[in-house]
Amino acid sequence: MDSKVRLHITGPLYGGQQAVLSKDQAHYLSGVMRLSPGDTITVFDGASGAWRATIDAASKRGGTLTLGDRVAPQRDPPDIWLCFAPIKKARTDFIVEKATELGAARICPVTTRYTNSERIRRDRLQAHAVEAAEQCGGTFVPPVDEIVTLAKLLDHWPDDRALIFCDEALSDDPDWSGEGESNPWPPAPAAILIGPEGGFAPAERDRLRAHPQAMAVGLGPRILRADTAAVAALTVWQTTQGDWT
Repeated sequence: MDSKVRLHITGPLYGGQQAVLSKDQAHYLSGVMRLSPGDTITVFDGASGAWRATIDAASKRGGTLTLGDRVAPQRDPPDIWLCFAPIKKARTDFIVEKATELGAARICPVTTRYTNSERIRRDRLQAHAVEAAEQCGGTFVPPVDEIVTLAKLLDHWPDDRALIFCDEALSDDPDWSGEGESNPWPPAPAAILIGPEGGFAPAERDRLRAHPQAMAVGLGPRILRADTAAVAALTVWQTTQGDWT
């Protein structure tokens, strides 16, 4: 029988291929989802589309699949990156998961003056991105970069990529209302930068405003939490410039 279970496996994928499952993947299929040899699932590698696969064997020790037909083409998101300052563990996980679901093409953790969580486990965040892609029906998994300082990020910023930094100072700026800027969000290639819970330091804000590829945007009259701001900014960009239009 067909299954709605989706699994990310290492590619490239092709019809007739036998794929080896990790112990965790095999346990998930057999012990959690209660699937048996002969059942089918959908697999993807982030680059080759989605494929129907038949379970050959799955147990606590591991298992194998045999790939059949491709059931969906590869669909990559628009070229929008999310750069953000990590916050508390669960909320950082939330940002990575939602960025994947919302179609971020790359996820770039950044440490700033007021960042209160300067260490991350990139492998764990990448695993959260994989799980989010499995759950949301996507065929693309955004890479999660190693964390870098804001200064290093700006020093090596690509000349052809717009940098949209969400400036919480604009939420209570009486001289900025957004009037005359009905759609200030630039198209891809672009990136959204979300600051930490304490916001950007004055020197950081000055450098961002002076950066040739950077532009400041506001997210309404209220100051949003960092995780909320990441979701809101990606949503606005997708509805104005991305593949939701």
